Amino acid sequence: MIPTGSLVNGAAIIGGSIIGILLHSRFPERIREIIFQSLGLGVILIGIQMSLKVQDILILIFSLLIGGVIGELLRLDTIFEKLAGKLKKAVGSKDTGFVDGMITASLIFCIGAMAIIGSFEEGIKGDATVLYTKSILDGFAAIALASSYGLGVLFSFIPVVIYQGSLTIFASVFQEWFSPLIIAQLTATGGLLIIGISLTLLDIKRINLANLLPSLGVVIILTAFLN
Repeated sequence: MIPTGSLVNGAAIIGGSIIGILLHSRFPERIREIIFQSLGLGVILIGIQMSLKVQDILILIFSLLIGGVIGELLRLDTIFEKLAGKLKKAVGSKDTGFVDGMITASLIFCIGAMAIIGSFEEGIKGDATVLYTKSILDGFAAIALASSYGLGVLFSFIPVVIYQGSLTIFASVFQEWFSPLIIAQLTATGGLLIIGISLTLLDIKRINLANLLPSLGVVIILTAFLN
């Protein structure tokens, strides 16, 4: 199965990033600041809405704890930074915000209800409407992010396509495994991580979200095993 929705999403991120890079010098600092504040407030609302879909809060908490420990032991944050650094070197970029831009944008675009549910919808039903809608939103978000972080945001399309495409293919193969309960728990866990992103965007607290990513896999396993 070809993950068409994810490919379109990646193209939208590339297009939005190019526009943001071209507009970079034309955005005063105060405009970039208000854009990030607006994004932060919007993202925190999305995160709250997603997290309220939780069905078993104890499983969610344990998933975050176990996933966080796994992420720390694997040092996922360091791995992601090294990969982004190698990509920066490969493309010959001297942009100081390349690594931060790529990681921040990747987390924003990947961890969300639309990324998870949209990929499952395409994989299970063959309907990519949610991912097409997400593509439009991500394209505009990429403009704002790239205007501040630069070229790194453009290359966030790589993890987005890989992540969402993998979910789509996985869901198409194992669709009978994904009950409404598992999807709700997965969405709620993603919602809490989304709130973590908003805290970073609002410059309140930088949370090591990269090392919390395994919790998305742990919540699926725990929910399926305990229910």
